[in-house]
Amino acid sequence: MSVGQFCNRDTVILRKENSIIEAAKLMREFHVGSAVVVEDSSEGAKPVGIVTDRDLVVEILAAELDPNAVVVGDIMSYELITAREEDGLWETLQRMRVKGVRRIPVVNQQGLLAGILTSDDLLEILAGELTELVKIIGKEQEREQKTRGGLG
Repeated sequence: MSVGQFCNRDTVILRKENSIIEAAKLMREFHVGSAVVVEDSSEGAKPVGIVTDRDLVVEILAAELDPNAVVVGDIMSYELITAREEDGLWETLQRMRVKGVRRIPVVNQQGLLAGILTSDDLLEILAGELTELVKIIGKEQEREQKTRGGLG
């Protein structure tokens, strides 16, 4: 299973020059906890950072900064970790764990933004797989009861 199969393609994006207020409004409008910061090129949008709702709280509100005096480029995370569409889910989960990130932008072969994968997405995928495993157990028990019932 590859990251490209499961990433969310509807990614909220910002640019470095966007205001903090614009960032907060976009996150609220789309009910997300992060936005990928991109730089535009002739080929498309290249991810260069990420801003989270936590960044807004810790860097702006808690520091009592005027949100109108700061732009996204001032608070975004510059050490951006990305995953390629063809990367495996397990490999990506391990990278996220090691780096301590809950969200990872997904890029195509040209390094352009293709989507985002979050820890919530991974939990949903894994929960679905575990549910399927539980169904196997139930089917096995059902089959066994039918087999025993026919012999007894």
